[in-house]
Amino acid sequence: MIKLNINDETSRLRSVILGTAKSNGGVPALEDAYDPKSMLYIKSNTYPKEEDMVSEIEAVEEVFNKYGVQVFRPKLIENYNQIFTRDIGFVIDDIFIKANILPDREQEIEAIEHVLAQIDPDKIIRFPEEAHIEGGDVMPVGDYILVGVYREPDYSDYIIARTNMLAVKFLQQTFPEKKVMSFNLRKSNVNPYENALHLDCCFQPVGDKYAILHKNGFLIEEEYEWLLNHFGKENVFEIDSDEMFSMNSNIFSISQDVVISERNFTRLNTWLRSKGITVEEVPYAEISKQEGLLRCSTLPLIRE
Repeated sequence: MIKLNINDETSRLRSVILGTAKSNGGVPALEDAYDPKSMLYIKSNTYPKEEDMVSEIEAVEEVFNKYGVQVFRPKLIENYNQIFTRDIGFVIDDIFIKANILPDREQEIEAIEHVLAQIDPDKIIRFPEEAHIEGGDVMPVGDYILVGVYREPDYSDYIIARTNMLAVKFLQQTFPEKKVMSFNLRKSNVNPYENALHLDCCFQPVGDKYAILHKNGFLIEEEYEWLLNHFGKENVFEIDSDEMFSMNSNIFSISQDVVISERNFTRLNTWLRSKGITVEEVPYAEISKQEGLLRCSTLPLIRE
């Protein structure tokens, strides 16, 4: 049996589900694209090729192997995008929460049933259908659960609005001992430089006290300021809209002193190393064209 344990983003990783880019389904039709970034690359004929994405994910698996992390993979669905496992579920404490994702992605949860079968069924829950939530919006930070949401009345106009306040309410009910805080994120169906698809597209804790933050990803300045103050301004690495577009906040921690990061994130990786953090650089620029990076394609099950 898998004994789940996730309390934060940076404790030593022991077990993870890593997405797969095999049999990815090729280039989607423009009208089938979910997010403005994918649309941009479809239009310019530079949408990522399957073989490039497969080798990028393999590079991440090699890093996990190097650090002795147990890696599960989804069962393959032919001609289907199964890269972003973070969307389909997440763990808080010892509970696995199945995400309520876009209906046509339900198969992705079925493809990890062989992993879920190893978890105590009493520890697997799902919120009611109208409580929308995806793992990229959920950030456990010690006593807090930080949640990216979209609170505006035009929620239903945005296919990129993935988590609502009803889900925040169910998180509060499920984890009454935690402080659940929501952050209203900036959404755009058309401009990838102005769209925070999930909370991890504009914020992520790293190391023992640091954070990566993009101010413009937040609609309410006070909520951004809360994060800045919580970590301390001197501990925060601020990214600009180009770095947000490239997904600099979507790296992934193996421990407090080891992260996996994209090899082109020169400014960020230099800063991380200056804080004593080992940076395992991998190529991930092709996968990032689908508005997801390292955190999006990993679903941690056990951290120490």
